[in-house]
Amino acid sequence: MARSNNNKKPAPVDREHDNERLVANNRRARHDYEVLETLECGIMLVGSEVKSLRAGTISLEEAYARLKGNEVWLLGCEIAEYVQANRLNHVPRRPRKLLLHKREILKFAGKATEKGLTLVPLKVYFKEGRAKVLLGVCRGRKLHDKRDVLKKKDVQRDIERAMRRR
Repeated sequence: MARSNNNKKPAPVDREHDNERLVANNRRARHDYEVLETLECGIMLVGSEVKSLRAGTISLEEAYARLKGNEVWLLGCEIAEYVQANRLNHVPRRPRKLLLHKREILKFAGKATEKGLTLVPLKVYFKEGRAKVLLGVCRGRKLHDKRDVLKKKDVQRDIERAMRRR
């Protein structure tokens, strides 16, 4: 007969990333923009959009957020049509409302009205079953800034390789 080992310790639980599943990551935004501040916000979706998101068919390449009145809208984001939805499908590139508290809109989106700053979606993920967008206040980088950042990353990578060899 096999004995069960009941005094095993349970695996540690990481509460920060508990029940979180990444759908899309906007890697290009981190290259083209300098992220100054980030904020997690909800997004209003219809049923076929949620199904399509769960399948991972979203493009954040040309997406950005705008403040219209007292609301923040996600524009240029493409969520592909869900094939099984038939006639009840959604429009792929429609504007989608982002869910923020009024004080967050005033503080966060108010910064985006400054000259040279933009609201850019950095990633889309499901957290506890709800679709979330990580929105960043970003400043555009010039070509020489991008080159400097790449050089710094290369130097840092070389230093880390040298440290591992020792």
